[in-house]
Amino acid sequence: MSTPKKPRPPLRFSKIAKNHGDVRAVGPVSFTVNAGESVALVGHNGSGKSTLLAIAAGVLDPSEGNMKVNGIDAGEPAARAAVSYIRDHPVLYEDLTVREHLDYLSRLHGSTPEAHNADELLNRLGLGGRADDLPSTFSRGLRQKAAIAVALCRPFATLLIDEPFSGLDDAGQRALLELIDEIRAEGGSVLVATHDQGALKRFDRAVVLSEGELVFDGAVADVPTH
Repeated sequence: MSTPKKPRPPLRFSKIAKNHGDVRAVGPVSFTVNAGESVALVGHNGSGKSTLLAIAAGVLDPSEGNMKVNGIDAGEPAARAAVSYIRDHPVLYEDLTVREHLDYLSRLHGSTPEAHNADELLNRLGLGGRADDLPSTFSRGLRQKAAIAVALCRPFATLLIDEPFSGLDDAGQRALLELIDEIRAEGGSVLVATHDQGALKRFDRAVVLSEGELVFDGAVADVPTH
């Protein structure tokens, strides 16, 4: 009788490094994010958090190493389809309302806003009354909320978010953390880059970077404070 194969982790960083010219921005770094797991990628600005997220999303190619999404090379169409990525500075269409964003992006990924309870999602994020407004009229915090709604209104297996808490008000932070809990409870995986120590306790695990190097990977309660 054959031994069942272990499931592939949604994200596998294998000796990933990224160079900018002669300067190494990050790496080599190796870690995995498993299904049903929320992981905080922690570090000061410039530690390499955003670079790793962009590599996982297939936006950047690593200089060294191998990035797998569900066992597929990052950047391949199937890998991109499995990942929903929210950048530090949200990219939104200035001539589409929030509701039009949700309709366009969900249908682009073969779904519909109704399938993802778009109206409820907007209300939870405090955007119920702004659904027909253009993001160009929004503050940074409202643009961040709109980007979260867009990212969650499509099918995905893994959610990548870059520094989401700095632009959100308290209500927005609570809503996002609740949504992250729901994603992992449904078997999805979440990797969030942050330097917000207050949000760490809501995550299953922390991966800490310092000057581009991985210095800790383990329980949130054991994260070094210095």
